[in-house]
Amino acid sequence: MTVAFFAVVIAVDMSFLFIAYKTHPGQVSVTPYEDGLAHDADVARLAAQTRLGWKASLGNVPDGRLVFEMQDASGRPLSGLSVVGRLEHPATEAGRISVVFRQVAPGRYEAHPGKLTGAWDVTVDSRDAQGHPFRADRRLMWP
Repeated sequence: MTVAFFAVVIAVDMSFLFIAYKTHPGQVSVTPYEDGLAHDADVARLAAQTRLGWKASLGNVPDGRLVFEMQDASGRPLSGLSVVGRLEHPATEAGRISVVFRQVAPGRYEAHPGKLTGAWDVTVDSRDAQGHPFRADRRLMWP
């Protein structure tokens, strides 16, 4: 009876381990080594972005639109940018959505990702006519 008890406990534990590993192996990145090597490039990009002095705001409105606003260092709206975005769930890359923003007013860009619920990490990459890149990211919540 004791052996049977421990056999059942071990079998249940092994099934839980198998199910847990199969659903999420704990791996955040498929290429962690390469991501580490790219760190210096990210630091250089952030330094260049800081020198530009641009200011960005990113948010969502109740009807599901994403709103991205850009200003230069003196507070004037930045128009004519090429703006694309990526949405993904915070815990996994499953369900990643790519969007293209269009300018609706000077310095104001909007995208329509569709019906979303829950938490999403949003990354927006923009570039002006001279090729200056700017990246903004934020976690947004939808009801």
